[in-house]
Amino acid sequence: MYKHILLATHLSDDTNFLTKKVKAMHEYAGAKLSIIHVVEPLPGYSYAYLGIEDIEGQLIQESKVALNKMAEKLGIKDKDRWVEVGPTKSKILDVAEEIGADLIICGSHGRHGLSLLLGSTANAILHGAKCDVLVVRLPEGR
Repeated sequence: MYKHILLATHLSDDTNFLTKKVKAMHEYAGAKLSIIHVVEPLPGYSYAYLGIEDIEGQLIQESKVALNKMAEKLGIKDKDRWVEVGPTKSKILDVAEEIGADLIICGSHGRHGLSLLLGSTANAILHGAKCDVLVVRLPEGR
């Protein structure tokens, strides 16, 4: 069975739905649980248009607050919480490898363009991961 599960979350309105599924898998497997959220870097021109110097810093701070709330619901220790900045797929896969995760859990609406079946991030994780990946179908209409 799994020993270390990494939950990759985009911190949307679906967190309660995903949290219930992750909690059940965590209890079933008896595995260690870590959590990650990735903030995509803003293109340089965004700063000029918006006139705010530290937009990214604000996004990171808001992400940490939301991630900590979710992590507390799941009983995840501070040292097992990750907020990264960069390309989502790369950061998730890098952290999964670094911590020795043997299962990555992520959610997907599966409504986006060419990756209609899974969703682009879930699809990228699935094809790039060196461990198992569980994609949870998120409820429609959110």
